[in-house]
Amino acid sequence: MEQKTKVNAPDGRQELTITREFDLPVELVYKAYTEAEFVSQWMGTKVLKLENKNHGSYALETSHEGKVMFKANGTIHKVVPNQEIVRTFEMENMPIGVQLEFLNFEKITEDKSKLTIQIIYKSEKHREEQLKLPFAYGLNGAHDKLQETLTPSK
Repeated sequence: MEQKTKVNAPDGRQELTITREFDLPVELVYKAYTEAEFVSQWMGTKVLKLENKNHGSYALETSHEGKVMFKANGTIHKVVPNQEIVRTFEMENMPIGVQLEFLNFEKITEDKSKLTIQIIYKSEKHREEQLKLPFAYGLNGAHDKLQETLTPSK
């Protein structure tokens, strides 16, 4: 099955770009990233904190059988509703370090939108650590769940 979320990671760079088109209005894709109830549904994680505003912050945690498996947090630097989010992202206990993320939400039609995420890592080595993980696979699964969660029932 073709992965709809594309990860472009050119050799010799400390950044990568993620793109995905959704059969959803841009406002819904933006909500998926900015409203705790939606984030928890499509990411399958607990939202401990989400201050979606300029100079806000967030914290996420995923547990399995009572044991914390994943923790992430960051600072939200800039928010332009339905257009842009600039934030940091850091997974705890991982060698990847803090990354800077630029999320751009683009309206294609009333019912179709495009999300482009540029991620900049501290170094090419840090980016390579990220790419060793099942990163693209996990991202595709999460974005498929986002599409499914926010698609109105017929």
